Amino acid sequence: MRSSMRALLLGSALVLASASGIAAVLAQGLLPQDFFTAPIDPAAPTAIEADELVFDSVSNVITARGDVVLRVSGYVLTGRELVYRRSEGAMQLIGDVTVTDPSGNTSYSDTLDLTGGLKRAVLDSMTLTAYDGSRITADSAEFDQVLNSILTHAQYAPCGECIGPQGQRIGWSISAARIVQNAEDNSIILEQPSIALLGIPVAWLPYLWLPDMSNEALDSIPKPSLGYSEEIGVKAEFPFTVYSSRNTSIILSPTLMSRQGFLMGAEWIQRFDRGSFRIKASGLYQRDKAAFTFADAQRDWRGAVQADGQFRPVEDWTMGAAYSIFTDSAYFADYLLDPRRSAVNEVYATHLTSDTYLDARIQQFNLLGDNTQQTRDQQGIALPNVQVSRSFTLPDGAGRVVVEGKLLAMSRAAHSTTTVNGIPYDYGYAGNRVHGMAQASWQNQWIAGGAVVTPFLGLRLDGANYDDGSGLASAPAAQALLSATPIAALDVRYPLAAHGGGVTHLIEPIAQIVYRGAPNTAPGITNEDSQSLVFDDTNVFIYNRFTGIDRQETGLRLNVGGRYLASLDDGSYIELVGGQSFQLAGTNASAVPNRQQVGVGSGLENAASYAVVGAYGAIADTLKGGAKLQVDTSNLAVARAGLGLSYSRDGWSGALNYGFAAATPATGSIRDMHEIGAELSAPVAEYWSVSGNAYWDINAGSYLQVGGGLTYNDGYLVLSGAVTRTGPTHSSPNDLRATATFRLLAPAGFDVGYSGAVPISSWLE
Repeated sequence: MRSSMRALLLGSALVLASASGIAAVLAQGLLPQDFFTAPIDPAAPTAIEADELVFDSVSNVITARGDVVLRVSGYVLTGRELVYRRSEGAMQLIGDVTVTDPSGNTSYSDTLDLTGGLKRAVLDSMTLTAYDGSRITADSAEFDQVLNSILTHAQYAPCGECIGPQGQRIGWSISAARIVQNAEDNSIILEQPSIALLGIPVAWLPYLWLPDMSNEALDSIPKPSLGYSEEIGVKAEFPFTVYSSRNTSIILSPTLMSRQGFLMGAEWIQRFDRGSFRIKASGLYQRDKAAFTFADAQRDWRGAVQADGQFRPVEDWTMGAAYSIFTDSAYFADYLLDPRRSAVNEVYATHLTSDTYLDARIQQFNLLGDNTQQTRDQQGIALPNVQVSRSFTLPDGAGRVVVEGKLLAMSRAAHSTTTVNGIPYDYGYAGNRVHGMAQASWQNQWIAGGAVVTPFLGLRLDGANYDDGSGLASAPAAQALLSATPIAALDVRYPLAAHGGGVTHLIEPIAQIVYRGAPNTAPGITNEDSQSLVFDDTNVFIYNRFTGIDRQETGLRLNVGGRYLASLDDGSYIELVGGQSFQLAGTNASAVPNRQQVGVGSGLENAASYAVVGAYGAIADTLKGGAKLQVDTSNLAVARAGLGLSYSRDGWSGALNYGFAAATPATGSIRDMHEIGAELSAPVAEYWSVSGNAYWDINAGSYLQVGGGLTYNDGYLVLSGAVTRTGPTHSSPNDLRATATFRLLAPAGFDVGYSGAVPISSWLE
């Protein structure tokens, strides 16, 4: 959209050039003698296009570059550049200039000086087309002395003419009594802007200021919204900007609800050279507090204050903070409000370059929803959470060194435990604990006889302390732990490639030997960041499969497998990845009993792990698929399996999904998960399609979910509605709800909208 405004400036430059009374200097016979003096048909379309426009305030020259096109009264002029020297009043098309008359005759030259009667045509019927197809039109335009481009009765439309192939209106547009753009900072002022969908006006504002016409700026425009829940009734929110300038915006968000009355929100956004901050307050007096069953929500007044901001003090550094306070943790969900960053109160600093990353934060985690104070106390406070990484490339092909570290200190007021089908889980312990880790590693890559050999050497240091403040019997004892873990690994691959018949084949056997001489599998004492582990083809060739630093693999392990890739010249491909891992010596960290049940049922707890395979492919970018398989090699039983296929062509699309996971009583999963489902979307008219989906629980012999809907999508505007019903074994059983979606799109990537679901089960009771 920024290019649209550059094109707008180009049109304004042409206006000035025409107003200066330019005279034609033409090669003999290049153009009809009366071209610039011939009558201009005011009804004929006029359009100006360019990829880029540069204003040089020092030399007072405006230059348009790249595929410059001027269309006027049936004539088309093109060139590589259009240069306008404001002080001289001279305008010139340069480079491969062509002029095509209404009959289709074309003349050529290297340069062309423009003069004559273009002014009225450009002023009275201006259409500015950007590279992405979007257009700005206006009744008149000016270009004043302070570099302001002013359009009167202007309209921005990302869909150009916004007329479909059948002659129907499509897309969306923004109209304004005046649009003023400042060329120095690219800011935009829209007076009396309104938005139209399919040519029908739906919203209006008295005044709007935008930093620019970029996606980020358009995304910040206040947008009305609708919602519904049984507790608040029908909700209608009408936000509007009451004050807007280059540095400040103030937005009010009055909201009416049929059951709870009036909710008011106010937001202050402050911008400065190196950053910005925003503060939003909202609240209401509840008309019917008994509508809520959550005790904390049954109060007269409810509300919240949300604040966040960030700035860049120097290059490569970003600093910021976010903080929210609220009457109760369920406020945002109950009133369908955006919690933004309210789940985490934090102060942070981040440094990022091509070889260095540092992120330091102090964080308080707010558990939102219907949660009591006791439950909220289970959330920890990170004092601090620091991650750092730095890489060094050694000279003369000597390899690469990576130094990294992490420090996480946690304070928790209450422990977090639960039981799943008789299996206990401890997610967090009360008290204070700190864990720091530092690791330095070196690796290089050698080619030996066609094999790719990658050695790895590293040393990891850990220090941790826990004060056992929970009093829970299953919690670790108060202790301090220091450990050093030497790491050595060797990765050997032997890629074999061949091409024939339009297909390139790659076969790559892989073998890894990994030694981690850790004295302790739990260097963090408590476990805050390593509570999940799924073994599949994505991590079969990884030296440490735990997701965080609080747990680590130990001993000597062998990973073997391979990869096969068939790549067709048309872009189609098939890829297979598979392998198995073996614990050769030392302690198997995945087999160590723990109250987070990490590693249990993963297949890694056995000396010989499950075998894992992943298969992926695509045919002509139309049919795509992927599958995963996990097999217990001791009895050839399938532990996990998954399959996904999708098809898309000519408006038709479909998907088939299958999933299986065997029961693992040791983790509390006492029944197999066995499901299959299908989705289908079919075109019914131009831009319109119907869709349906159905999922079946094979193990239970009942449906999981069924649904269907109708969608309009012209590439610029998306409207859809759907109804979904869940079955008795769904995670949200026997739920009937309607879903509505509204999105505005633009070719440059702008995408903003709303999607929400409304439960309607109670309406049918």
